[in-house]
Amino acid sequence: MKTAMSASMVAFGVALSASTGLAEELNVVCSNEQAWCDLMAQNFEIETGIDVAIVRKSTGEVLAQLRAEKGNPKVDVWWGGTGDPHIIAANEGLTTASGVDLSGTVGWAQNMAEMTKGRTVGVHVGLLGMIYNTELLAEKGLTAPACWRDLAKPEYKGEIQVANPNSSGTAYTELATLVQLFGEEEGFQLLADIGRNVNQYTKSGSAPSKATARGETTIGIGFIHDMVSLKKAGFPVTIVSPCEGTGYELGAVSIVDGANNLEAAKRWVEYVISAEAQDAALQVGIYTIRLTPMLKRILMHRI
Repeated sequence: MKTAMSASMVAFGVALSASTGLAEELNVVCSNEQAWCDLMAQNFEIETGIDVAIVRKSTGEVLAQLRAEKGNPKVDVWWGGTGDPHIIAANEGLTTASGVDLSGTVGWAQNMAEMTKGRTVGVHVGLLGMIYNTELLAEKGLTAPACWRDLAKPEYKGEIQVANPNSSGTAYTELATLVQLFGEEEGFQLLADIGRNVNQYTKSGSAPSKATARGETTIGIGFIHDMVSLKKAGFPVTIVSPCEGTGYELGAVSIVDGANNLEAAKRWVEYVISAEAQDAALQVGIYTIRLTPMLKRILMHRI
């Protein structure tokens, strides 16, 4: 009887182990471009055998979700989007330290981890800029914008599109950039003046650049790496780095506190900061500055 019971228990244990292996999964919320989200999920599954369920949301939406689900999260890891909401999430105890080795990354990636006690890791840099549709500009007889202050000119009324800072980390970066460049009073006044020329506030940070490329608006504000992919695709656009200077994002990745699949989440963080994963972004037209020094040189050479 004891022998039979032992054999039965062993068989049960083997079955349970196999079942657990088959069930290994990871739930990711992604604040990068959809094509990049999908590619990374696919590559990670091939690399690890872990099933990935991935959904795209803007950074502001994800922060709100993590707050609402605190103590009972539905996702394991948050990848992409501007770093500020990731830092806020870390400070509110919504994320947890990943413990990954960052020795092969550049300083800003390590600094972000240090300032959040390992709860978030920098994964890329994106510069803020403007984009305009050359055909629409010529058709309407408008001068090309070169500076942030230009966007407040009455001639651009109804010609500008920008994201909503309540949902988009891109728009939040714009707000912070103008305040830091011009001071609080002038910065907010400039935002108000530009706002009078805005025809739509979008949920997604990359939407204004895409709308500009399609000819749905004359001018868009966003991250330059999104604009480069549109320019390389042949759209009639010109990219502008504003004359007064500009701001930048530190894109990030964070593991959600209380993640149901913690070990898989750690493997995701290790994967997205790897040279292989960073270089794969180029396959879908993502031209951010990478966190591995060698890849920065490769990227600039290719562009």
